[in-house]
Amino acid sequence: MASQTPEYISAPLVLTPGEPAGIGPDLLIQRVQSGLGMPIVAMASAELLQERARQLKLPLKLIPWQGETFDSSAPGELKLVDIPGIASTEAGRLQTGNAPYVLECLDRAIDGCLDTRFSALVTGPLHKGIINEAGIPFTGHTEHLQARCGVEKVVMMLATQDLRVALATTHLPLKDVASAITTDSLKQVCRILIHDLRNKFGIDCPRILVAGLNPHAGEGGHLGREELDVIIPVLESLRDTRAELIGPLPADTLFTPRYLEHADAVLAMYHDQGLPVLKFSGFGEAVNITLGLPILRSSVDHGTAIDLAGSGTADPGSLNCAINIAVEMAQARQRNHETHV
Repeated sequence: MASQTPEYISAPLVLTPGEPAGIGPDLLIQRVQSGLGMPIVAMASAELLQERARQLKLPLKLIPWQGETFDSSAPGELKLVDIPGIASTEAGRLQTGNAPYVLECLDRAIDGCLDTRFSALVTGPLHKGIINEAGIPFTGHTEHLQARCGVEKVVMMLATQDLRVALATTHLPLKDVASAITTDSLKQVCRILIHDLRNKFGIDCPRILVAGLNPHAGEGGHLGREELDVIIPVLESLRDTRAELIGPLPADTLFTPRYLEHADAVLAMYHDQGLPVLKFSGFGEAVNITLGLPILRSSVDHGTAIDLAGSGTADPGSLNCAINIAVEMAQARQRNHETHV
């Protein structure tokens, strides 16, 4: 028998502020000022957070987390797993010496999600360049999560309050996109998207709009054959997956109210096909979600904004949305688990 929808999560979220010289610590400190209505544990340096709170002139009481359950935190209070080893707490100044500390925070948080001490991971912005300058090969959060969790493929999805856009390919030069969209790869992306919309968002039969690659979705092969040779056969092969896959649709008309009104997600073929529309419609409130992982992960959709660090002017909108979506996913997964127990 299915249980009632829980208004709680069984384990806290874990949050990593990311690059110490950037706005990640600022956003976290700003967020806790009004109190946290859900259990959140930060994986970060106590020294860093106290120093940044002093710079921002905001109260902050750090409470060591020992694995206990809790529902919320009072205004100005934050549960913390203190990660030592930070080289510098200076806002606005990147330091290669901080790279091992940054990755230690991330790895400890990932491992805590894998062993179910945490319900979901919320990540602040990292600076990939400074980590590489420290001599540590690093291409980004998504790839690091994929390797740490030991999965073959992940899918990037960005979301706002009203729109979800997943990507068939991510950070590729435009000249390489068509060759990267293979039958096997696209089928894998679709299966991950369907599975996670169902299990992480509680959408039993997701309705997904699939963009074509070429203008006018190939114009029947006159503007490219990728739709005929790859996309259509993949969609036909997935008709029995308890999901409604609609497409391939021309990308220039797909993002209109007529199509989007009843859609649960859009699958775009490449980065700049789908994300400009999403960011235009919800700039400052977009969230990056990694699908295909055994854990739940959401992230802010902005950079480190080094020039704003310590100023108190950073906008916490994306962090608030990332936290809310992490809770939503954790509750959906919990409901799904309780339903099938």
